[in-house]
Amino acid sequence: MPRLAGHDVEGISIGGIETCLELPRLKLAFDIGRSPLSAIQRPTVLFTHAHMDHLGGVAHHAATRALRGMPPPTYVVPRQNAADLDELFRVWRRLDGADLPYQLVPLEPGETWRLPNRMLVRPFRAVHRVPTQGYGLWSVRRKLRPELAGLSGDAIRRRREAGEEVTTEIETCEVAFCGDTRIEVLEREEVVRTARLLILECTFVDDRVSVEQCRAKGHVHLFEIAERAELFENEAILLTHFSARYRADEIVRALDERLPPALRERVTPLLSAH
Repeated sequence: MPRLAGHDVEGISIGGIETCLELPRLKLAFDIGRSPLSAIQRPTVLFTHAHMDHLGGVAHHAATRALRGMPPPTYVVPRQNAADLDELFRVWRRLDGADLPYQLVPLEPGETWRLPNRMLVRPFRAVHRVPTQGYGLWSVRRKLRPELAGLSGDAIRRRREAGEEVTTEIETCEVAFCGDTRIEVLEREEVVRTARLLILECTFVDDRVSVEQCRAKGHVHLFEIAERAELFENEAILLTHFSARYRADEIVRALDERLPPALRERVTPLLSAH
């Protein structure tokens, strides 16, 4: 997988089968449907919703990390799913006879959680058949206040030593991951439109499934993306979650035919052998 907007992305996402998207340099993953081996290396997992193809591998992930003597993972989950996930692990502990250690972080839109690498995690509401949230990952850096830009280094140092705040924090949304959603998330959430890297599902790409049928299933159709091409301000867009009915060449051809050139050049499909 090429680097997109400065981020390496690995993983798999096949509609209804499994989704796990990994950001190795940030040491995290989004969702774990069947816990690919590489995901065991990710100590932090951000879960979007509780459908089996997005959450089904969570116990295997925790168990394998414990088996390898790795630190307990941290699972960020929608707040409404936290109690049920704890109960799921209690059942697995009784069945498996193991501790299955993990840390649970319930989070919901409007809240912020800081990753070990100092980046900020902020959920946003997605639109699916069950409660679902996406996640924005925000970098934070300090920059000299604009009004001090013309001063010498000594002058800035004197102001700082006198107790004046000479820098300001700049937050940038590096990645937005939507999970399963309908296209409305693009229209409702500014972070989806402006993140440097947008990871967006695109389950259906042609007339074999209509837009209406797609929407009823709670997913995004390629036709809807093409109709809203002007809304995408992102540096790069990774499309995921294609239905298993499509071959890789069919997906690429559909993108080439449907997307305007200015959008197509920023779009990379996550293609899986199936």
